[in-house]
Amino acid sequence: MIERKKYLERLINKKENGLVKVITGIRRCGKSYLLFNIYKNYLNSIGVKDDCIICLALDDDENIRYRNPLELGKYIRSMTADKSKQYYVFLDEIQKVVTIQNPYIAGVEDKVGFVDVVLGLMKHDNIDVYVTGSNSKMLSSDIITEFRGRGDEIRVNPLSFEEFYNAYEGDKHNAWQEYYTYGGLPLVTKKKGHEEKARYLQSLFEKIYIGDIIERNKILYDKSVLDDMLNIVSSSIGSLTNAGKIAKTFKSEKQVSISDDTVSRYLDFFIDAFLIYKAERYDVKGRKYIGSPLKYYFSDVGLRNARLNFRQQEENHIMENVIYNELCAREFNVDVGVVEYCYKDENKKSKRMQLEIDFVAHKGSKKYYIQSALSVGEEEKRLQEIRSLNRVGDSFKKIVVVRDNIIPWHDDNGILYIGIEQFLLDESAMDI
Repeated sequence: MIERKKYLERLINKKENGLVKVITGIRRCGKSYLLFNIYKNYLNSIGVKDDCIICLALDDDENIRYRNPLELGKYIRSMTADKSKQYYVFLDEIQKVVTIQNPYIAGVEDKVGFVDVVLGLMKHDNIDVYVTGSNSKMLSSDIITEFRGRGDEIRVNPLSFEEFYNAYEGDKHNAWQEYYTYGGLPLVTKKKGHEEKARYLQSLFEKIYIGDIIERNKILYDKSVLDDMLNIVSSSIGSLTNAGKIAKTFKSEKQVSISDDTVSRYLDFFIDAFLIYKAERYDVKGRKYIGSPLKYYFSDVGLRNARLNFRQQEENHIMENVIYNELCAREFNVDVGVVEYCYKDENKKSKRMQLEIDFVAHKGSKKYYIQSALSVGEEEKRLQEIRSLNRVGDSFKKIVVVRDNIIPWHDDNGILYIGIEQFLLDESAMDI
């Protein structure tokens, strides 16, 4: 069993909090396993009997009748009738529950769906509800609105490098090479060899992700446009881009005219499906968001690499993507930092320059400025990497994460230099 301690801890902390726990994340990242195995085992370990844990996989044909919301509600209430007991209800693939006309009201449109069932269950103090699903409404930013203020989201990501390494049979160096090539979807760890891993990742796009996006959003364009856009985004991780730039790429490379609005809408579809994340640019000194252009990162680097048939394996860009995902998994809000400064050129004319900080990570009162670099072995390269960090002008922690396996050290300006493996495996290392 691959331990997912952080997510288990989050579920434990939200246990019986009066809200429906909605477990979200990209498909095949382990949401169902987390709920039906890891969390169920925990409940058993603290004395909860199996008859008080109602597990219902709604994508199973044995449970097909419960895709009717009225049948679902009736069944759960029958299983939780003893008011002296505390029950835990796990509903997997809740989007399989269809919306139907209220059979008790004729002549007036009155729909009943899974939201009505869940909200009804929440009125019972002895029922604690947990749901997973792949429906666009459940995976979008309006999740709290969907459950009328009674939803509590738990975002699950693919395996972090730490989770991957704990299940990996080999040293850290080989584990890193495997991870930045094939990513952290749990089932990838069970595949053998490049061909099997690559085939699995590529099939996810064809059989699940793209099909889901087309069906969910009723896309009328040719599927090839969707494929091409994913390829363009895959090629540009870690680079500043926007809808207009992507539209121009279509025009120049594919001879296809597509509007900026359509590109933006498609990118939002990818984000809603948790395939990609969006990192906004933040003016560090001006303390404001700049807007376009911005950066996109894949939620799983293995999917990104498979999208490009493993042809573009630039470790610097992939490493940057992994660091971004790690910071998100640690529940930081992550932006791309911009530091603007003025100087005079050789002709004494005032000039303005923008320097980039790879990541500005916020969580509560904590803030970190982080640069990703393959190496800073040469002094000129090191000075180039820290130029933006030295111009921030505040006392928050500044970190350079390098590919090299180094002993962490600080320079004269207090900037921490640390190797990628230690950064990923030891969360406390950010505060060395």
